[in-house]
Amino acid sequence: MAVAIPFVRELDIDYGRVDQVSPLIRRVTANNPGGFTFMGTGTYIIGKGTVAVIDPGPKDDAHIDALLKAVKGETVSHILITHCHMDHSPAAAAFKAATGAKTYAYGPHGSGQPKDNIQIEEGADRDFTPDVEVRHGDVLEGPGWSMECVFTPGHTSNHMSFCLREEKALFTGDHVMGWSTSVVSPPDGDMATYIASLELLLDRDDDLYWPTHGPAITEPKPFVRSFIAHREDRERQIIEQITAGRTTIADMVPIMYEATDKRLHPAAARSVLSHVIKMVADGKLASDGEPSLTSAYRLS
Repeated sequence: MAVAIPFVRELDIDYGRVDQVSPLIRRVTANNPGGFTFMGTGTYIIGKGTVAVIDPGPKDDAHIDALLKAVKGETVSHILITHCHMDHSPAAAAFKAATGAKTYAYGPHGSGQPKDNIQIEEGADRDFTPDVEVRHGDVLEGPGWSMECVFTPGHTSNHMSFCLREEKALFTGDHVMGWSTSVVSPPDGDMATYIASLELLLDRDDDLYWPTHGPAITEPKPFVRSFIAHREDRERQIIEQITAGRTTIADMVPIMYEATDKRLHPAAARSVLSHVIKMVADGKLASDGEPSLTSAYRLS
């Protein structure tokens, strides 16, 4: 039986509108809804007077103009980037040029991988490099607010979450979203690292999560536990598929994702690949040669 994830999908938005979602947090949502972005990229503004901005979003003039209007009369001191996908970081360049603020992130896309193994895949923002590289535990501060850097690789190797300590609110980017599970796509996405990053969150005491896409998650720990259980269930399903004689990912996906829009099956295949890579490393599966989308798999 599939794991039941308590998804939250109710969100009242008007593109370009500034929503005051907590005493220290405002949100402006970009008009880029889709199968991977839900209702759009939610850009967060932290503080008052001197502010930080998290994930300025896609290269969209209307959204950039809405952000600039939202911070008119204020000083932007930090532009924080959770990771370098096209719906998160491209607007940083124009927003930086308009405000003079520095950008902060773990590093460019792929920077969480070994230096001799950096690979670029579709959907990555190849142009973004932060002015300041941050690491787990670093704290960025402004008047009345402080942001703790929480390294959560897995969705991408450079994925950084940020915790507003005054509200115990964690901005989770695409690491944990309320409306959907995250895509973990090799080569930059890594399932073992992703699960370890989920487990890291269980040791924290955050009161709620603000993902870049979708509404807040108000009960973080049960939600994270359901995500971990979901990934464990995927491994069980893969073993079932192989036992039934479906030894390739192309054979597995139509059965495992029968209820999913077929247009999303290519992304699902890459997620299954991330699972089988982990399972081969864990000694649960074997393949002839390196695990790939076209490999045949067997139980070890």
